[in-house]
Amino acid sequence: MPYVRGINNYNRVNFLASSKVQSFTTLVSDVGVTAVDGKKIVKAGTILPKNDATAEGILYYDVDVTHGPQPGALIVEAYILEERLHTAPTTGAKEALTKITFR
Repeated sequence: MPYVRGINNYNRVNFLASSKVQSFTTLVSDVGVTAVDGKKIVKAGTILPKNDATAEGILYYDVDVTHGPQPGALIVEAYILEERLHTAPTTGAKEALTKITFR
């Protein structure tokens, strides 16, 4: 059963270049996430599962994994403003994300 709790996030950056977005539900892991102020947050715009050739998509919203893995929305098709992502995608990730267009 997922742990659901509201998060106030007022510093969200819009990294979408258009309204055309296709996303699917994924389980966001808490492994390797560092706690900040007692919370483990995986930021929107994170390439999952890793920023390499294994990339499957980009996280649509922030996900709080403080209490374990949680469901999140994974963008698999969209136009993305690359310079607005908090971590630049690697060449391998760009090649793996064939339905995402980076602008």
